[in-house]
Amino acid sequence: MSKYILDVAWYTHSYIPPPHSAGVETSEKIQEMGVLPLLPPLLEPTCPCAPKVANVIAEVAKNEFMRGPCVDAGLVPPLVELLHCKDQEVLLQTGRALGNICYDSQSSKEQFAATNIAQELVKLFRKQAEHEKKEMIFEVLAPLAENDVIKLQLVEAGLVEFLLELVDQAVDGEREEDVAELKTASDLMVLLLLGDESMQKLFEGGKGSVFQRVLSWVPSHNHQLQLAGALAVANFARNDGNCIHMVDTGIVQRLLELLERHVEEGNVTVQHAALSALRNLAIPVVNKSKMLAAGVADVVLKFLPSEMPPVQFKLLGTLRMLVDTQVDAAEQLGTNAKLVERLVEWCQAKDHAGVMGESNRLLSALIRHSKSKDVVRTVIQGGGVKHLVTMATSEHMIMQNEALVALGLIAALDLGSAEKDFMSAGLVQVLHKLLSDEKSAPEIKYNSMILVCAVMGSEPLHKEVQGLAFLDVVSQLRTHENKTVSHQASLTEQRLTVQS
Repeated sequence: MSKYILDVAWYTHSYIPPPHSAGVETSEKIQEMGVLPLLPPLLEPTCPCAPKVANVIAEVAKNEFMRGPCVDAGLVPPLVELLHCKDQEVLLQTGRALGNICYDSQSSKEQFAATNIAQELVKLFRKQAEHEKKEMIFEVLAPLAENDVIKLQLVEAGLVEFLLELVDQAVDGEREEDVAELKTASDLMVLLLLGDESMQKLFEGGKGSVFQRVLSWVPSHNHQLQLAGALAVANFARNDGNCIHMVDTGIVQRLLELLERHVEEGNVTVQHAALSALRNLAIPVVNKSKMLAAGVADVVLKFLPSEMPPVQFKLLGTLRMLVDTQVDAAEQLGTNAKLVERLVEWCQAKDHAGVMGESNRLLSALIRHSKSKDVVRTVIQGGGVKHLVTMATSEHMIMQNEALVALGLIAALDLGSAEKDFMSAGLVQVLHKLLSDEKSAPEIKYNSMILVCAVMGSEPLHKEVQGLAFLDVVSQLRTHENKTVSHQASLTEQRLTVQS
């Protein structure tokens, strides 16, 4: 009977197309044959054909359409049990099967979370001396560790301590397998820190030995460890308490020294990771002034010439976090003509939506947080006004609002200088559309009316307002359900009536 099932399984395997191909029909044929539910008994450790069956399952599960059926057929529990086996061939094929089943399959990871696979894999991992077998287990662990429950199970099973041992053994090695193990072990460490519970468990209030070891990677001379160390800091910096502790204990200086080393060396992945860490650390209000005093903005500005979008994106995000509520910093950066010029350039980076969005948001933030006429003039002279007008039409409400507040400050502080830019960018038409659109949020309507009142101080803009019948639109908003909007509508209506 077992030989018959195995023959059918191999016959089934011959139907399987390459991974990622459109194999829905093939998958249906395999399921119709009813082979998979017959395989669990053949995965018993005492069954002589267990390695071959595990190999068949590994091959079947290469097909993305077959991973779900493998889970539904109950193949996960017996495969996990096979990890107790001492036969190396069985372990190898079982590892391949588990790795393929759990690859990019949420349902299978949930099933794994209900087993003791974390403990078994860590035990198995510790026993391996051969590089190939370690790599096989890595290939199973990586997709499993994407599940937050399994992340915590792996941490509790002692995987982190073993990974640190592997890093220590491989860091000075020159063989290809040492380099590969160093990368895989440190990458897996960073992955484990993506889970909130697993990360907090390893942080241990900032006193955890694992946390301290990972911090020591940042000043390393090994680029892989620098990268992993900076990414680990970024992952630890996911709540205010952790961020405040890390800034108070000097991690910022280590990151700045790392960045300084890579201004010239130009390792983009390290630059990106270090900037990510600084951006996260700058989120708590109490950290901003400390980080500014430490010279973070000055170091970050050294990467302005970068042509790499990932670095540009994180650079912009870091500066935006730093100037939030920081008047002096916003004014200092906002009057930096080179920075504003670069922001205006990046506001046109249509191939990189993230960079374009962050550039607009930083441009707005410099005006909003400084409320400085000098900053406004720098932005006007740099050609930034038209981009803020475009930003007011964004599909993201928060960006619309930030743009409108910044435009309102420009109109209040230096309407004369901005007049031509407002007209050429079609600001009045944009405001009319925002006020007429029923989908516009109350904040958008309110700030649009504030801006309408502000631009009426300019004769040509006033004429444009009169030409678009704003009075009708604003009158309708007097009955708006939001009291702030309805009150501002009354004030705006009076202003429009008086100056009509």
